[in-house]
Amino acid sequence: MKRKIPKLEKPRALRKGSRLGIVSPSSPADAAAISAGIAELRRLNFQIEEAAPMESQGYFAGSHSERLQQFCKTVHDKQVDGVIATRGGYGANYLIDSGLSTRLQRPKCIVGFSDLNIVQLLLAEVRGWAGFYGPMVATGFNHGADRPSGYDLLSFLQAVGETKAKWEIPLRGQALASGSAAGRLVGGCLTMLQTTLGTGFEPNTSGAILLLEDRGMKPYQVDRALRHLYQAGMFEKAVGVILGDFPDCEPPTRGSQIVPEICAEILGPLDIPIVYGAPIGHTKRAMLTIPLGVRAKLQAKGEGTLEILEPAVVG
Repeated sequence: MKRKIPKLEKPRALRKGSRLGIVSPSSPADAAAISAGIAELRRLNFQIEEAAPMESQGYFAGSHSERLQQFCKTVHDKQVDGVIATRGGYGANYLIDSGLSTRLQRPKCIVGFSDLNIVQLLLAEVRGWAGFYGPMVATGFNHGADRPSGYDLLSFLQAVGETKAKWEIPLRGQALASGSAAGRLVGGCLTMLQTTLGTGFEPNTSGAILLLEDRGMKPYQVDRALRHLYQAGMFEKAVGVILGDFPDCEPPTRGSQIVPEICAEILGPLDIPIVYGAPIGHTKRAMLTIPLGVRAKLQAKGEGTLEILEPAVVG
């Protein structure tokens, strides 16, 4: 049974001079990449609150208790206006096991993608918090604004800072199924979305525009994940789909289907607008920031356009 869609809770907007807390809920990040990302955020006139260092444990940035404590402390800190992860990887699901959704108080901009998306999905479904699917300190900001493997400056500033106007995001992809649709923006990383099935906090996609992206998957693995979501009813009442460009997902054998063909085969019969190849999440282009939970209108024509119909933040 799908949960009732909770009322959308919007955090305070981030402005020049806002203080950003840096967290590492998943895997450890390269120190040089963190430094470069922090320098870029300071160039944008944000103040940075760096967390106390943790000693990495294998593919975790710190122990489970240390990462949980760091995350909760940063979100709770009244001097911190927004939270940005260093990188993805693996490990944020352990924070969820510790009752994260009941520990946190008022919403804040929590910015990131990949593994952090499991936290965004939980907080959206259980608490109604708006999410910000965008660049991280050592995966996006470190490469600079509007640069390859960097981030799209305008969409980031609009997502975390716009409190009144609507705005458009050019998706820079291609329409797999033409048309237009309006609905809530839901989703993020394909792997993370799939892992919510059966948890009780899988997203309610009724009337939603679904965002799906990932990297490093063989085409048959994308096929398996999409078919799983399809069989679980995830697409049943969705009104549109935005797909990433799925880098490093080349077929293992010659003549195999490629990811766009698989997406068209599985999702095409849904008869809803679909755009493939947007630079979201795992991409080698300048990464867009997509506000999650807000109402938007998808135009699947040409390269595709997403119109954000309401701000994700308040003044």
